[in-house]
Amino acid sequence: MMKLSDSVIALNVPMLSPVLGPTEIYPALLKDEDGLTLVDTGMLGQFDELKQAVEDAGAQISDIRRVVITHQDIDHIGNLQELVNRIPGLELLAHADDIPYLNGSLPLVKFTSERIAQMPGGFKDLALHFLESLPGLGKFTVLQDGDMPPWGGGAEVIHTPGHTPGHICLYLPNDKLLLAADELRVVDGKLAGPVEWATPDMPLALRSLRKLEGRPIARVLCYHGGLYEGSPQPLIEELA
Repeated sequence: MMKLSDSVIALNVPMLSPVLGPTEIYPALLKDEDGLTLVDTGMLGQFDELKQAVEDAGAQISDIRRVVITHQDIDHIGNLQELVNRIPGLELLAHADDIPYLNGSLPLVKFTSERIAQMPGGFKDLALHFLESLPGLGKFTVLQDGDMPPWGGGAEVIHTPGHTPGHICLYLPNDKLLLAADELRVVDGKLAGPVEWATPDMPLALRSLRKLEGRPIARVLCYHGGLYEGSPQPLIEELA
């Protein structure tokens, strides 16, 4: 757990991935008077790890009022069903371009039946059950590029497609902090662009980096790799 400001906590959640093996991910908790906003939910079948990370931050799962999904990848949406089951009235939010995948209207872009068939038996069963549960999650509130929700003292939604159609980042101007989701990574202490093998439209994802410009970003929290102290501008100029 990293307290980034009075209103922002980076959760450090252990994750066991069928592709990456053991690693760590960094969802965020945004604190406001009405409760908590959770940004992304962790890997499928690993709710206990998320719950422990929330408790390590001095909160309870029941304190969460809304969940913001930055995009549809399974390590970001894997605990949605558990959260909906445990928190009455939980609000779910995502960009309009990813909602058809999140509510089961369209198959997830990368979590395909072919990929699931290659996974170990236990995870395969979890995956199939999870996909069946998507239509029952409930209604998603639509987020659009440029929206300015009040979470964490104020945030800006930045639509950064490429990694998925509806991928978003959140910028928190009071803290000069970018929640980059999978648009950026920290690798060996350095900032890097989205991972190529997991990004179906890499040219678009790189062009989307330009949408992060024009903001005084001093820190970047990446879902994979954690906190980077500094501006992403030099990397944007190199990659985009």
